[in-house]
Amino acid sequence: MLVADQIEYVVGSKRILGGASVTVEAGEIVALCGPNGAGKSTLLKVMSGEIASTAGRVSLGGRALEEWNAMDLARTRAKLSQESQLTFSFRVREVVEMGRFPHPNPVQNAEVVEECMQRVGITELADRYYTSLSGGEKQRVHLARVLAQLTDASEHSKLLLLDEPTSALDLLHQEVALALAHDLCRTRGFAVLVVLHDLNLAAAWSDRIVLLREGEVRYAGTPAAVLTQPVLREIYGIDVLVMPHPTTGRPVITIDRPVPDS
Repeated sequence: MLVADQIEYVVGSKRILGGASVTVEAGEIVALCGPNGAGKSTLLKVMSGEIASTAGRVSLGGRALEEWNAMDLARTRAKLSQESQLTFSFRVREVVEMGRFPHPNPVQNAEVVEECMQRVGITELADRYYTSLSGGEKQRVHLARVLAQLTDASEHSKLLLLDEPTSALDLLHQEVALALAHDLCRTRGFAVLVVLHDLNLAAAWSDRIVLLREGEVRYAGTPAAVLTQPVLREIYGIDVLVMPHPTTGRPVITIDRPVPDS
């Protein structure tokens, strides 16, 4: 559904991305992982159309991003940024309603807003002022907003782009957010591309993981294929232990650290 082919991004003399290629199909979650400065968020911005690449091509549904009508693209693709700047005293419900801008039906919009707030677990915050919320609550509000943006009766696949969506969330709401993304993939055929620093979350919820380093895709594959001791040592420069989760069998990663002095 979403294809980035040989993406390069250069600022001045600094190469941020060098020939990165990523594909995300409908019905799957792909996680972009890698150390700080690897180019994960920049690649996500290029793939969302937020910034233009220096070279390479991004296509959605077989069409180059620049060929899409803006309103059609807004109904098909939504992005949750790591930090969303909003300083006006809107109520939570009003912020979620912003996601309905591309949709003309006011009656349906009200129903969708309520449904999305309920799915994300912020119904009790609906009448609170956004500026009074904690960082984690704000992130959940914006998750409801992008979900509202992509909710309609169309059977066309949707694209959800998430830039470190769990960074401000506690353990419960990390699971809620990624379980919701997983459900959208499986039940509605969404394609989800998510930037994650937490490899255990990536291992638990993604279908494929793309590991970047220094602006290049070094490894891509299933969590079991990619999250190995040699690979993670190469990518992150640290020794880890990788073991199967006792229930799911998916990889669990922990640092191979010495026992601290008592």
